Amino acid sequence: MFKALKEKLKGLRKKIEEEEREEEEKIIAEIERKSKEAEIESKRSKEQKVKVGLKDKITALVVSREVVIDEKKVDRILDELEIILLESDVAFEVVDAISEALKSRLVGKRKKITEKLSDIVIEELKKILLEILERERFDFDEFVAERLKKKKPLNIAFVGVNGTGKTTTIAKIANRLMKKGYSVVLAAGDTFRAGAIEQLEEHAKKLGVRIIKHRQGADPAAVIYDAIKHAESKGIDIVLADTAGRMHTKKNLLDQLEKIKRVTKPDLIIFVDESIAGNDAVERAKMFAETVGIDGSILTKLDADPKGGSAISISYVTGKPVLFFGVGQSYDDLVKFDSKWLIERIFS
Repeated sequence: MFKALKEKLKGLRKKIEEEEREEEEKIIAEIERKSKEAEIESKRSKEQKVKVGLKDKITALVVSREVVIDEKKVDRILDELEIILLESDVAFEVVDAISEALKSRLVGKRKKITEKLSDIVIEELKKILLEILERERFDFDEFVAERLKKKKPLNIAFVGVNGTGKTTTIAKIANRLMKKGYSVVLAAGDTFRAGAIEQLEEHAKKLGVRIIKHRQGADPAAVIYDAIKHAESKGIDIVLADTAGRMHTKKNLLDQLEKIKRVTKPDLIIFVDESIAGNDAVERAKMFAETVGIDGSILTKLDADPKGGSAISISYVTGKPVLFFGVGQSYDDLVKFDSKWLIERIFS
């Protein structure tokens, strides 16, 4: 998991450390040279002629054995870091935001000569990424429990393009909710894609839950509405609704989703896509967030993702949290999102 990104960050860390050693050796040599010239007071006028950046570094070392991190050095680091992040499927606008934040935190910062600059850079980068991932954070399990105290059934709609694991993810969420003691009904709202109803029906059989379906080509809003009414009559806790995701007819898709929102009033809209889809997934998440509105995302196939940038980018561009990761094909292969867990695996 994230092997490519880990290796690139490891290489950047090594390069920073090598450059840092060379620079500190030069600074220390300069200090030793100046200490032989004369007393500190008598040299003050000469020191005014020394380049400001160098003077600040030397003064810091003499007084407190510290080094000032200058803008030029930070820019060199950021140039390489930006390439690493872009190659790791972090979207350009996100890379730009990370760079600006990192630069503002590092330039002018003092570090002990015993501290590694690479450690400081990585720690600040971790903090920035955590801040991105923690924006609008909410706990799915707590949300379900609290909302069911106020209304029943809870209506959760799943959106996303075809072929990204949306239907299987619905089954995984159903399995998770049932293990927590909730009753569930599935709504086959993807009435467009050939085989979509049958696929969801197969999951329903394996899980032992009811599925509400109409014929292929039927109005998806009507299907989901019927599922809600069925849940109300049977005292079922949660409706999990599948929807179509045909990107090649974007206007029809969005009109359809708008009608589903208007008619069925979902309590939660969850976007599903593949972690390995990279910037394609980011662009799709942005489109769904801006045109339909989403409350969170689930990323599938994280176990096959060598890069790891999608989760960071999707959280940033949508302003909404990642709720779960799919890490395999079984119903239990659903990991609740934890930003610290993700960051530690990227930087381990």
